Amino acid sequence: MLQLLHIENIAVIERADIELEDGLTVLSGETGAGKSIVIDSIGAILGRRVSRDLVRAGAQKGFVSAVFTGLSDGLTALLEELALTGDEPDTLHLQRQITADGKSTCRVNMKPVSVSVLRQLAPYLIDIHGQNDGQKLLDEQHHIDYLDGYAGLDDLLAQYRPKYQALQALRREITALETGEQERLQRIDMLTFHKEEIEQAALQPGEDETLAQRKAYFDHAGKIAGALEQTRLALNGDDEVGGACALLDQAAAALAGLHEVSEAFDALAEQAEEVRLLAADLRDSVVSRSDNLDFSPDEREWVEQRLDLIYRLGQKYGGTIAEILAYHDRITAELETLADSDNRREELREQYRAELAEAKRLAGEITARRREAASRLEAEIVRELAGLDMDKVKMRVAVHTGAKLTAHGFDTVTFEISVNPGEPEKPLSKVASGGELSRIMLALKNVLTAGEDVGMLIFDEIDTGVSGHAAQQIARKLSAIAKKKQTLCVTHLPQIAAMGDHHLRIAKSVRDGRSYTDVSPMDRAQRIDEIARLLSGEQISDAARRNAEELLEAAGQEG
Repeated sequence: MLQLLHIENIAVIERADIELEDGLTVLSGETGAGKSIVIDSIGAILGRRVSRDLVRAGAQKGFVSAVFTGLSDGLTALLEELALTGDEPDTLHLQRQITADGKSTCRVNMKPVSVSVLRQLAPYLIDIHGQNDGQKLLDEQHHIDYLDGYAGLDDLLAQYRPKYQALQALRREITALETGEQERLQRIDMLTFHKEEIEQAALQPGEDETLAQRKAYFDHAGKIAGALEQTRLALNGDDEVGGACALLDQAAAALAGLHEVSEAFDALAEQAEEVRLLAADLRDSVVSRSDNLDFSPDEREWVEQRLDLIYRLGQKYGGTIAEILAYHDRITAELETLADSDNRREELREQYRAELAEAKRLAGEITARRREAASRLEAEIVRELAGLDMDKVKMRVAVHTGAKLTAHGFDTVTFEISVNPGEPEKPLSKVASGGELSRIMLALKNVLTAGEDVGMLIFDEIDTGVSGHAAQQIARKLSAIAKKKQTLCVTHLPQIAAMGDHHLRIAKSVRDGRSYTDVSPMDRAQRIDEIARLLSGEQISDAARRNAEELLEAAGQEG
């Protein structure tokens, strides 16, 4: 059960601590006071998508936390599996912080988690029946989901759906192979030409870089030869001027001659000799390179032609040699597939037949389970509706079985109803009024959640279009549900408000030009005033108060 909800800087709620107990808690207040903000805050803690607009204007972040106790065995096992058990046994702490830029930070038992983990835990914590669920009930495409949930088909559908998806993928691949033979031959011809053109080029990885360096060598041949000749002259000299090597020979000889005079110049002599030898090595290397310069016009032409070929192939098949070779590998594989398409097509057909047989077997089993569950669901909904002042209702959960497989198997499902004696069952969307739809949804929720491992139910304004005796019946039904599961109901109906075991009032006020919303529990006197307000509006009369007190007393007697 949800024991404590803390809300901070969420929309018009600056700060609120809401303590909740077992049984039926009703939440009431003026329209626009912020009741939906409480529900949105609970949704946030369950991992639902939230908008940055949820953060209170002027605040940097909003914060919601919740404390749950009395954890179910399924939830305890999941927490252990996710390594999220807390220090307090049988207690769960959830937190979610939402920043003004829309980012979220979530914690479970003080351990950081992703929003998806909150969504994993949500089915064990709270089931929210919102105002949009009535419209969802009118949409027939959702009826099959309601029935499957009741029938407990999750495991069987988890086996079937991958089979169906595999069939779709196989069908697409077979269709691709079955495109016209002429198109296939044209594709083979084109890819063969591409493959042969690349193979004839005999490209080598990195070859373009090596060739580019060689081309640069040819492009600067004059500069290279001139620099080498200038260096040779500087080192070796000519008939008129001595070069650096000759001068270094003289310097080394002069310093070596001082050894007889003093050993103090030996180090200088060694340095001079080392420099002389280095200069001689440099001179010999320059002369050798000069003598071996190779500026072959034929090689230059070959390099340029080779680079031009690589460029043209790159324009057609990829920017670099690596990309060209990768393209070659891809088309080689595709050519093998195309060349062997007949064999491959037959293999796929055989695989398709096997997958289809298994999918049909599973779909048939699903249909049988749905039909059996549909009869039980019809009976249970009718029984629930009888307790909601709709005892003349006939309900049919129609399972329509076709021959073609879909993501749901062979079936479509429609909920059909007759609200008046003698009339045939028709689709909900054509028969049910707003008040009837609310009661049908309440009955359906009660049936579907009876066996679920969820700790709390929230009904957000399910009283739309309901009044009088029907409202009283809904109130009784909510009270009965609350005896099995903790229940919170946001309501505008005095009959429902009076039936609550606990009553919270949400009120909005303006202080210093800003809106503030407070959520507070009420004692009996305050409840009388609040129920009287629901009965008569802002001007509360003594008669309304007496009526409210009578409603409370009657609810107490029923409870």
